[in-house]
Amino acid sequence: MSDLSGEVIDGRYQLTRLIASGGMATIYAALDLRLDRHVAVKIMHPHLAQDEAFVARFIREAKAAAALTHPNIVAVQDQGWNQGGAPAVFIVMELVEGNTLREYLHEQGSLSIDQAISVISPVLSALSAAHKLGIVHRDIKPENILISKDGRVKIADFGLARGALLGTTMTVESSVILGSVSYLSPEQVQRGIADARSDVYAVGIVLFEILTGEKPYKGEDPIQIAFKHVNEKVPAPSTLKPSIPPEIDALVQRATASNPDQRPKDATELLAELNNISEKYTPSKRQLSLELDLPPISVKPVKERSKRTMPKGMAALISKTEQIVNKEPAVAALKNEDKKISNTAEIRKKRKLSKRIKRNRFIALGIAVAVGIVAWFVILGPGARVVVPSVVGMSVKNATSQISPLGLQVSVKTEIYSEDVENGKVISSIPGGGGKVESGGTVYLNVSKGKERYNVPQLKGLQPDAAIKLITEQNLKVGNQTEAFNSEIPLGYIISSSPASGEALKRDTVVNFTISKGVEKIEAAAYLGKSGEQALNELSDAGFKVDVNYVFDESVMKGLVIKQTPDGSQAIPKGSAIALIVSKGSQYVFVPNVLNKGVAEATKDIVNSDLAVIIKKIGSKKVKTVTNISPKAGTKVKRGSKITITVG
Repeated sequence: MSDLSGEVIDGRYQLTRLIASGGMATIYAALDLRLDRHVAVKIMHPHLAQDEAFVARFIREAKAAAALTHPNIVAVQDQGWNQGGAPAVFIVMELVEGNTLREYLHEQGSLSIDQAISVISPVLSALSAAHKLGIVHRDIKPENILISKDGRVKIADFGLARGALLGTTMTVESSVILGSVSYLSPEQVQRGIADARSDVYAVGIVLFEILTGEKPYKGEDPIQIAFKHVNEKVPAPSTLKPSIPPEIDALVQRATASNPDQRPKDATELLAELNNISEKYTPSKRQLSLELDLPPISVKPVKERSKRTMPKGMAALISKTEQIVNKEPAVAALKNEDKKISNTAEIRKKRKLSKRIKRNRFIALGIAVAVGIVAWFVILGPGARVVVPSVVGMSVKNATSQISPLGLQVSVKTEIYSEDVENGKVISSIPGGGGKVESGGTVYLNVSKGKERYNVPQLKGLQPDAAIKLITEQNLKVGNQTEAFNSEIPLGYIISSSPASGEALKRDTVVNFTISKGVEKIEAAAYLGKSGEQALNELSDAGFKVDVNYVFDESVMKGLVIKQTPDGSQAIPKGSAIALIVSKGSQYVFVPNVLNKGVAEATKDIVNSDLAVIIKKIGSKKVKTVTNISPKAGTKVKRGSKITITVG
């Protein structure tokens, strides 16, 4: 279709510039002359406007989007047929200034988890609104996800949408062909059946791609890719990018389950699951608090006793001594009584009793000495020891406040790592709680330095030898060294590490890293003389940036490739730019012979030849036929030229 920039469609929409062109329609930026606002106008290619099925699909797209009012869906504002000028079937939509998600992926390769959630959440929100109305998009892919300059994510192209509100004018075969095979669910490939769970499957594939930068399946032709969707299980994203957490893996694999019954029933359910996960990975969401419910309980200080407690054994000895000493008054009274005794027998008896008393006195003296020694040992000597309170789990400051009032000194002996006791808290004391130390002595504390962790160094851009040295210096171990192609990191230098740089790890944890194999070079097939649409799609899927230029050519059929640069004779770096020149067909056409034909038939023949019609009426006949053509039939003229027919 020739560029219609500058044309006014339906007397209202002035086309200002071409935005994009696809296999079915061309999209222009335009100015609504009636409301003075900028819009996008989608115009069906003229050769498709003759096919009722394509026209029905085109109109259904307008109805599908118009039936939905949602901030994440491109709004449809009008639909109609151009009444004057170039014949055209068109849809008027809001103009979204920005890029497609595909363009973002071409530029960045992949997105972080936060970015991926920020993109997929509004997509699911929009699909949720559609699913609630019974509308299924059936063509979710990065090309149909728009990101405006202000960051708004919007879904476009409901051309394959289907539901109770829209009817079912498209056949199963045509809808499968029109859909993008990389995002088709198994049931769409096998049976041509699609429901809300098919959109969920496509979203799962898109999420896989934006997290990893790659599609889950690759093949030389669409049939191979479709076969894999039916017969293979979509791999976990972490198989390509190990830093992706298990929760994201599980979400992607649930959304892309081969059996539709094992997927979320619609976008609403999948969005709820994604929101639960996003609370963990989005910083703005509230995080789970890991603080203790109860603070550590301090041990109350031991009160200093005013008097030392007497050992039970010693108390018994003193009691016995007192009993013996208390008998001495009775002995003194006995002596006085001896004076009054005069007979020899009584004197002898008194002498015998006196020896026993002497012996008891020696015993009492020994006991008194023993009591004195024990009292000195307990009160003044080495036995004067203080019981140490338990201070485990306290800070050094709190532990000192518990020990110092007992007349003891406090000293930090060692600081060691601990997985159980937090940084700055006491792990143990010497002596331990309940142990004894001499008055004025020192209690030594072993204090925690917290968990032993070492940060993964920044390895990106380093050579392996330097990386190994840094990892070893951080008390970590070197793990697997894999290789991968990379367009940014030179050959032999590190692309990334797993775990990632800056992550805190235990001692001797293994760190793996990926080394660049340089830019991947692949062979770009030659498309000279082949379909330009096929060349564009296949080269883009292969990872090349394709620039297409359309020119008139008198010898090459319209739509075929005239020139390809580079020509595909040798391997070139993946992601390189490939220029295609595609034929717009001959610049000239021959004026068809419409003499003696009716006005409608003659007009149709001339328009089908890409020419404009001017009708000049003469005479008064009721049934008018063409009596003259200017320029004459068979004349070679440029496409779009005006042909005047005289009817009468």
